[in-house]
Amino acid sequence: MEILVRWKGKLKLGWFPLPLAEAARIRKFLVFPATFFAGLDPCIGEGSAFAAITASATGYRYGIELDAYRAEQARSATDETIQGDCFDVHCPVESFSLISLNPPYDHAISERESRRTEPIFLEHCYRWLKPGGVLVLVIPGGRLGECGNLLARHFREVRVYRLTEVESARYKQVVLFGVRRSRRERERLQDSDIGRARLHYASMARSAGELPALPNQADHQYVVPEMGPVRLVYRGMPLDQVEDLLEKSGAYRQAGRILFAEPTAVLGRPLTHLKPGHVGLLAVGGMLNGIFGSGKQRHISCWQAVKVVDKTTEEDEQGVITVREKERFSNELTLVFATGQVATLK
Repeated sequence: MEILVRWKGKLKLGWFPLPLAEAARIRKFLVFPATFFAGLDPCIGEGSAFAAITASATGYRYGIELDAYRAEQARSATDETIQGDCFDVHCPVESFSLISLNPPYDHAISERESRRTEPIFLEHCYRWLKPGGVLVLVIPGGRLGECGNLLARHFREVRVYRLTEVESARYKQVVLFGVRRSRRERERLQDSDIGRARLHYASMARSAGELPALPNQADHQYVVPEMGPVRLVYRGMPLDQVEDLLEKSGAYRQAGRILFAEPTAVLGRPLTHLKPGHVGLLAVGGMLNGIFGSGKQRHISCWQAVKVVDKTTEEDEQGVITVREKERFSNELTLVFATGQVATLK
């Protein structure tokens, strides 16, 4: 399951949208000022979830999104949305009164180490939240422990709830509410207090499925403090312009002949009729992909090999149960018909 989640996350640049029903429940936990607040979603996606979390509140809404199409959609729900890498965006510390963070769920690999992206995004963004500001953090429950050290030191009044919508349950998401501590509050903390809090986050990570579900009616409310407009500065590369100019680069055209090989084309009819074994080999080898049929039966077919895990359970005379797993490859055919119907044969 985790492999499937990571593959789909990479396909969407790590985007796991928060269901609007969950965002509406989160909204009930927040009390906004009568004047203005400043809110940021550093991974805003299309902006609909952040709009629901801040619905009917008066203030300044900001977003950051790596994908150009989603960033364009989010601009209709914010005062400013920057299309680019969150880590290339700069603004004064303690600028926002609300940060809603639903970071990518994956590993970030560097020359020195491999770390989860959830704590990396949290470490980068929490400094932008003013003391007394409210953090809304949506992550897989099993990652609470990796964020525990920072949360234990910098946030109070923390509450964690399990999300229950179908997509949220699929990715085992939880939502964490917290209020950022001031410097004086941090200085009053004892090492034993931090240690106990870290152990508590680790315990919640191990039993995330047993956390209370996010209720329809808030059992606690977080007051979002007042804040004025914020100036965000993007210092990264202009990704859209680079993408547009890349195809005109001579170096790119030369490298393209190596990086992007010409697709293999199989033309003509075989000399003799194919036997079932031959057809099977051609199909799973991707040689029979294409458009077939006519009318309502016209369809696109695509074969692929998929990994399957077979499980067997054995129990010995002492009652010890042994579960054995064996991996094998199977074939899967996906058909997309002209009518819009999609069928998958395994």
